[in-house]
Formats: sequence, structure tokens, C-alpha cells
Amino acid sequence: MKIGWCVMLAAVICLTGCTSADKQSGQAAQPNPATETSKTADNKQLTLIHSLPVDTLDPHNGWTALRAGVTETLVRLDDNMQVSPWLASKWEAKGPSTWVFTLRDNVEFQDGTKLDAIAAKASFERGIADSKALAASLKIASIEAKGLELTFQTKEPHPAFPTELVHPTASIMSVAAEKAMGKDAFNKAPIGTGPFKVAGFVAGKELTVVRNDKYWGDKAKLATVKFQFNADANVRTLAFQSKQADIVYHLAPESLATIKKDQELSVQSVTSLRTHYFTYNPSSASVNDIRVRQVLDKLIDRDAIVKDIMLGHALPANGPFNSNLPFGSKNAAQKLDQAGALKLLESAGYSKGKSGKLEKDGKPLTLRLIAFTGINPELPLIPQLVQSEAAKLGITVNIVSVEYPEVYIADHTDWDMSTSSYLTSPRGDGGSFLNSTYVPGGSYNPANIRIDKLDPILKELNGTGDVTKRNELTRKAVDVIKEAFPHSYIIYPNILVGVNQRVTGWKPGAEEFYILTNKMDLK
Repeated sequence: MKIGWCVMLAAVICLTGCTSADKQSGQAAQPNPATETSKTADNKQLTLIHSLPVDTLDPHNGWTALRAGVTETLVRLDDNMQVSPWLASKWEAKGPSTWVFTLRDNVEFQDGTKLDAIAAKASFERGIADSKALAASLKIASIEAKGLELTFQTKEPHPAFPTELVHPTASIMSVAAEKAMGKDAFNKAPIGTGPFKVAGFVAGKELTVVRNDKYWGDKAKLATVKFQFNADANVRTLAFQSKQADIVYHLAPESLATIKKDQELSVQSVTSLRTHYFTYNPSSASVNDIRVRQVLDKLIDRDAIVKDIMLGHALPANGPFNSNLPFGSKNAAQKLDQAGALKLLESAGYSKGKSGKLEKDGKPLTLRLIAFTGINPELPLIPQLVQSEAAKLGITVNIVSVEYPEVYIADHTDWDMSTSSYLTSPRGDGGSFLNSTYVPGGSYNPANIRIDKLDPILKELNGTGDVTKRNELTRKAVDVIKEAFPHSYIIYPNILVGVNQRVTGWKPGAEEFYILTNKMDLK
């Protein structure tokens, strides 16, 4: 136990300290902002640790640039999850396929060049060319730029178009700066319009941002922020407990009781818009039979995951959308059901062999499950619980841990099920997730799942802007999805964020978009 503690402590020192590794990568050594409380308003520094390491700051193929306050979008979500102005001061529909946005007239990029409609158009054209997911969600046929007015023509009626512009990958960036710097250099230090600008980036480890003194809105109260990355929940949690970091995302749940004893620390348990679930391989012979997928669903002990792994900071999932949402399913989540699972397998032709394993035609039921190595602390544990329940029934589940399961399953066919975790309603609406997850080529669909009966529902959903009708169609889509059973939805996890009491003017949001803000301050 003492050895494990020493190893974690060493990892924290490596994570939060400025070592020779920084110097080797061209980064100047900096004081640790979490341990050196600033005395002047112009020298306030903060350290934040997130769970998801990134190798690029490309604004159109990642979230970090927006999360770190470097880039912004035309519109954003307010505290009530409603779409509100940001870089655009107003917008209106000029028909079912025409949207006109008026930009603010006082916005500059961080290099001092003006944001106008021509610059915004160039940013969208770059995004559409570089990101298939962005192109698929926006469905833009053409863009016209004139002064501060940006006119979008979509390929089809797209009433949800403004909500799609909320996504971090719709960030506005300076294409002129990218051309001057080169794409590789730009993706390590993108030029946006946000309250912070990039001062240094070490891929997979740390992003340093400093205040943008030319910001169009209220100037940031912090001078410098270290936005660090670490996939190990124990290391992140220890960094928070030792006050080496001011804010830490995705704490290990078992540490919460100890943290709460420290009056200088607090824990925010935020009801998120995320869902953890299993994706089944549509090309796998082992799970091709829907009864096998239903069996695996019955072997997920959701109540134990909520109680023992999440320590109550989650809800059992009964579909892709949280049951508290107006378009979420109100049906009860599936309970652990070993007897029902065995009966289903027997109906599918499986029986116990001499080894005690379930077999069909002399072949044992052996499955390959792709799991996360870290990120959220519960994600590596959930597959182990399912593996244990499956073994009791005579099913072998071999777990293969990888950093990014969605990348693995997109590039390989040797898997049967995979752990997935996505924001399923980041804009208070289910349409984006349904299109991203159940249309081939969608950004959340690396397995290329398609449900034919879902196509007409999605077409109708994508063509209506009436909220009541959209909620009705979303619930109808969920019923069709459950009938096809391409996924097993597990839990709706809370976001567990550690916040040092010296942090003011900030709280974590359910949307997981806006992390570093100009309002964030330190006592």
C-alpha cells in the first residue's frame, strides 16, 4: 500500500511540477500556480486538471480550444440550457433552409485582426473541409458573407441549425493566422476570439493559456491558467487533495468522503447530460443474435454500479437520454436478471458444455469487450462487473483496455462489444445524438450502425422545429432503437468536480463545454 501511495505521489509531482521534460519540449519553467497564491489582480494563476489527454488543439476536431477559453462559437448555451447570442448578436430564419446571423461589430481575433463575416465564412469552410462530423451536422450548401452578416444555405430544411452551432467544433478561428503559421503550428496554438490565448502546449500533458487583454468582452480575471491532462483518476484526485490543483474533473468517487473533511476543498456533483453505454458490433457473429445482446443487457447490474462504483452519484439508464428530460424514457431500467438471461440463451440454442461454459454447436460463447484504460474512474470498472456476472452464467468476456475505444472499434473488427460514453443531449435536445449515433458516418457511430426503421423518423425530426413534436419524435426514435438493440445503456453519471474554496465566480456546467471563463477568479 505504501509503495502504491509513493508511486501516485511521484506521478502528481510529475504532473503539476515544471520539470526538465518541459524544457526539452521548448517550454519555459513556470512557478506552480496552485501553491503560489497571487497577491495582485494581474498575477492570478490557477491550475486545472481534466481527465482527457489531447494531442491537438485543432478547434474543428476537438473541444479543448473552446473549453480553455481560446475559441468561441456564434451562439452558446446559457445557464438554462437555452441557445443565446455569443459572437453573433442575433439570427433569424429566412426560410426553411436559410439562416442569417449578424456578428458583433467589436470582436477581434487574438492577433488583432477583425472578425467579420468573411473571416467567419473562412472558418466554417475550413471546418467543413477538415471535419466530416461537423460537415454532417451542419449540412451547409453555401455561405454568403457581407459586412457583419453571414448567410447560410443548408442542403435541406434544418430547423435545429442554430443548436448545432453551439458545439465546440463549430468554433470560430482565424484562417489567415493558420495560413501564416502553417496547419501543424496552428493546431498547437490556435488563434480564436476568446478571453484566453495559448502560451504553450505539451501534447497529452498541459496547455498554458494567458489572459487576452484585447478581448471584446469583460477581461479575464485570471492572468494564467495551467490546463493539465491526466487519465488516471487516482493521480488527479491526489493532486486535488494535496492542493497541487485548484480544479479537478472526474474525481474518484471513493475519495469524496475524505475530501469533504478538508474545509478548503469542495466537491461539485453535477447532473450531467452524458450516458455510459455498451456498443455492440453489428459485424460480430457472436452478438448478431439479438437475444445474446439482450442477455448481456440483463447481466448489467446497474443498481450495483450506481451504489458501489458511483456511490450514488448516477442514475440507472433506461435509454440514451436521462429519464428526467422531456424526451427521456419513463420506463424502469433493466435489473440484473441471471435467470432471464439463461432462459434467453437456451432459446437461442446455447447449453452448458462439459467445461461448464455455455456452448452452441460445440463452440463456447466467448466475447471480446473493448474498455477505457482511464478517463472517468468508473469506466474501467463497469466492464469488470459485467465480466463477473457473465462468468457466473458460463460466458467468457475478455476485456481489452485501450485509451480511445471509439478509435479502436473504427479501425478493427475483432471485437463484440465496446464501452462508449457521450453527451447524449448537450443542447437540451436529442436530435444531434440520434443523427451522430445512428447515421453511418456520424461522429458517434464508429461501428457504422444503421437502423432502417429509424430513417423516416430522423428525416421527420430533422425537418421540424416544434419542440413538442421533436420530443415526441425523439421518444418514438428511442422505442425503435430499443427494438433493434444496438446498444445497452448503463448509467447517467454525475460529473464529480473538485473545486478549491479559493476559486470564485465559477461552477461546472452540465454541458461540459465552458470550463475556463472570463468570470473565473481566485480569492
